[in-house]
Amino acid sequence: MPPAETSPAPKPAARRENRLRALDGLRLIAALMVAGYHYGGRDGEVVKAWGSSPRHQFPTLHNLFAYGCLGVQVFFVISGFVICMSGWGRPLRSFFASRASRLLPAYWAAIIIVTAVFTLPFVAYKAVSPSDALLNLTMLQQPLGVDRVLGVCWTLWAEVRFYALFALCIVLPGANRQRVILFCAGWTLAAAIAQGVNEPLLNMVLMPEYAPYFIGGVGLYLVHRNRRDAHAWGIVGVSWLIGQHYAVQRLWHAPNPEFFSTRSSFGIILVVTFGYVAVAAIALGWLHWANWRWLTVAGALTYPFYLVHEHLGWVVIKAYHRTLHLPSYGTFLATVATMLLLAWLLNQYVEKWLTPKLRTALSKPRP
Repeated sequence: MPPAETSPAPKPAARRENRLRALDGLRLIAALMVAGYHYGGRDGEVVKAWGSSPRHQFPTLHNLFAYGCLGVQVFFVISGFVICMSGWGRPLRSFFASRASRLLPAYWAAIIIVTAVFTLPFVAYKAVSPSDALLNLTMLQQPLGVDRVLGVCWTLWAEVRFYALFALCIVLPGANRQRVILFCAGWTLAAAIAQGVNEPLLNMVLMPEYAPYFIGGVGLYLVHRNRRDAHAWGIVGVSWLIGQHYAVQRLWHAPNPEFFSTRSSFGIILVVTFGYVAVAAIALGWLHWANWRWLTVAGALTYPFYLVHEHLGWVVIKAYHRTLHLPSYGTFLATVATMLLLAWLLNQYVEKWLTPKLRTALSKPRP
């Protein structure tokens, strides 16, 4: 390992707070992008809620909503930035306690709520078995091949793997610039090799398809610490190049009337670029003026909103659109507002109560 080095002086507290508020706003934008995709940018179970394909409900916007799935890539770039920032100078126990207490309370509540709602006789969606619902509480349902309660939890499985890699390679030995640069370069190369040999175990651990976004976010945190760091900019640039490739490879297809919508490769690249540029603008301090207090609230609501919006959104869409006969766009807005209200309730009565208790319990040293 390279020798430890002296880190640049930390940014002024007020300025960092401003940047974090802008980052909170970006989180909410990414979550709303994903909600737009789930409500109006794809077929599947949501068709039962609308009574017909969202293509017919939103004849003008359904193609735009289809790009909303790329909000996940934006989330991953944000996550790379935030995890590097929160893990820098923090001991492993504290890092683990912080991540677990941040993820689990709202997640557990969402699992319980969605499972309970889907067991109601008037809800037309199949609930998972009791055993599978219990296993979902571990966040390990995907590698264990168990039915998911929350469709979005596949992204949490990617996040958990990133946390594990970062904890083992950076937090445990101690974060410094050289170590982080080697981590980013090594992960990029290893992920490319894993993709080349197509080894399932390596693919699961190294996540070639998602690694560029996490790595790009980590690189942008190095830029946040020193905007003249050429190595950091190199990490960001290479990650963007690889990330746009995977996004286009996965989401672009030739025009075909049998598909729900047609995304252009240019549009996909544009949305991925937006994610990197937006986080870069925050890292460079260009959005320090975005210091509105409501952005902190928006950031607090984003995670619980993201967890509950899809599956419970189907139930709410049906109630508003087919029972109360609200028009499509009114139903869309009312559903988003309802899910934000539920997210606020989860934040107020679950996260604010359980998160500090769980963090304290996990942070305590054991004899």
